[in-house]
Amino acid sequence: MSDSHDADCFADHASFQTVEVVENVRLATDTWRIRFRVPEMARQFVPGQFLMMRLAGYDDPLLGRPFALYDTVVADPPSLGTSSDPAPSPTDIDVVYLVMGKMTTRLARFRPGDKLDIWGPLGNGFPAPAADDLILVGGGIGQTPFLAYAREALRRRKYGESARQQSLARRVTLCYGARRADYLAGVADFEQLGVDVRISTDDGSAGHHGFVTDLVRHVLAQGGDSPSASRQIVCCGPWRMMQAVAEIARAQKVPCWASLETPMACGIGICFSCVARIRDAAGNWDYRRTCVEGPVFDAERVVW
Repeated sequence: MSDSHDADCFADHASFQTVEVVENVRLATDTWRIRFRVPEMARQFVPGQFLMMRLAGYDDPLLGRPFALYDTVVADPPSLGTSSDPAPSPTDIDVVYLVMGKMTTRLARFRPGDKLDIWGPLGNGFPAPAADDLILVGGGIGQTPFLAYAREALRRRKYGESARQQSLARRVTLCYGARRADYLAGVADFEQLGVDVRISTDDGSAGHHGFVTDLVRHVLAQGGDSPSASRQIVCCGPWRMMQAVAEIARAQKVPCWASLETPMACGIGICFSCVARIRDAAGNWDYRRTCVEGPVFDAERVVW
């Protein structure tokens, strides 16, 4: 865990920009994907980081809202080239969001050319992939930070201005829980990457009828003789779901990281509205700001 005086605990590399919406498309019930062009910021993002967003020119809501990076996009890839050509840099950022309040209700009405105020990249992001079997657990809208991470783990793309060192994942599994089948969003994006997608729904309308944690137990049981060190769990979603995933991981001695979704106001560590109780190496807990010291924490250190 970073000390509060370390440079890593400050949003030193974040920038504030006003951008135009490129597209805003519906993916599922109450779920949309918005895209905007911001090349400088897109090149800096690593999976698990987030940005803050406001509706430019509007005062209600006044404060920004946090949104996870869904993926960066190469808007105009070259049509011709050779294997020796450098990989094109991303120019666009995709964010997937669920309509559930005033901000997202208004955001769903935005069209190409409408403007947003954004600041980022923010947060620490996920650790560089370092497991043979990567298990991603998302509940509700919690699957959204995982597409870029799966792409990185499978070495389909490098993220950040200085590429991170990581091992190639042998298998990436997404355990995705939703209320109903019509709320499932982005499944095809994961499947096109070669991710093994396991679905659960509360009403049984798709996949397993029950909790997403049932899928996690099943995937871990299928691991066979693989040593626990070769597996890694990353989760994001409702607090109780992540707590249950953390307990499963602890029992199976599998490293687990949790991306917390605490409410935020500033995103840069000023307002202290997003604090979570996190233990240090000695087992003592203190409040840590999710926006700058997270949002990703070792699940063993979260006081659930």
